[in-house]
Amino acid sequence: MRERRAAFLLWREEKAGRREASRSGSSASELPMTASAWTDDRIGRLKTLWLAGQTAEQIARDLANGITRSAVLGKVHRMGLSAGRSGRPPKRPEAGPKPSRLAPTRSLADRPIDARPVVATEHGLATVLTVRRCQCRWPFGEPGAADFSLCGQPVTRGAFCASHAAVAYRPAADTPRTLDRLAPVN
Repeated sequence: MRERRAAFLLWREEKAGRREASRSGSSASELPMTASAWTDDRIGRLKTLWLAGQTAEQIARDLANGITRSAVLGKVHRMGLSAGRSGRPPKRPEAGPKPSRLAPTRSLADRPIDARPVVATEHGLATVLTVRRCQCRWPFGEPGAADFSLCGQPVTRGAFCASHAAVAYRPAADTPRTLDRLAPVN
């Protein structure tokens, strides 16, 4: 029984050693990564290859025998060689401003303003309490005043009749806010 137990424990230790070796990416035939793996010849070769512009992976393949890409990068960093070489390409110069894709629009100041006064019609006046959903809600007078009233003309869409809607609304593309949303200016 003791022999079986000893054999099992030995098997388990060997299995744990193989598992540890497979995690590190090395096999039993490779050298462990110790200070002795970096000989003076290897360090000289590393400097030459690094300064020639080779990658850490290429250098690791060239040096072989347990030297990994990470080991090469660590050694390069400890030797201070990494400061002279950047892994990123140089930044491109910034381009000038891009031309606008939209055709220039007339400014709001260039557009004619409809200066005709809105006149209340006698037959269509309504109060706040009597106006219905299908009647124009264009206000006449000051809110709270005794003579305050609403237009009351029939509407086809929205809150105002056709004549008041022409005064109240602008096309959506004409407002600076909408234009900025469509084509932001940086």
